[in-house]
Amino acid sequence: NGRHVTAAPYQIRPARSADVPAIVAIEQATFSDPWSATDFRDCVAVRMPFLVAAGEREIVGYVIARGAADEGEILNLAVAPQFRRRGVGCGLGRAILELLGSRGVTAVYLEVRASNAVARALYEQLGFREVGRRENYYRRPVEDAILLRAAIPAVRASAKL
Repeated sequence: NGRHVTAAPYQIRPARSADVPAIVAIEQATFSDPWSATDFRDCVAVRMPFLVAAGEREIVGYVIARGAADEGEILNLAVAPQFRRRGVGCGLGRAILELLGSRGVTAVYLEVRASNAVARALYEQLGFREVGRRENYYRRPVEDAILLRAAIPAVRASAKL
């Protein structure tokens, strides 16, 4: 439809420890209260659902989630500033929902800053809907979080044929 231009070719794959420096750079460029390199290394080490969008020469985005029983949570999703608005975030979001769904997750939650209209629009496109609000959830600056939820359809037996 012309609205979304895809990024230069990128592949979505599991994050590796060698990706952490690039991930930290994207994190620091994106968030006012960023995660540390240790946080990301720990996520790789414990094999959390953690995907990167790898371009020809660099990591262009990442997404981290967790799942327990039939519920999941997207903990972090970011795209390098020069690759935003090219479908990378949407691709990562779809990939993590598919991965969580393959592990039996049927509902996924996340929090987003109330003022982050771009992220909220992305998540709405991925099927998330507002289900609550957490007052003063974020620091630097203090701001409310909007709690979003998306349902993942159960994998149909016919899809496996």
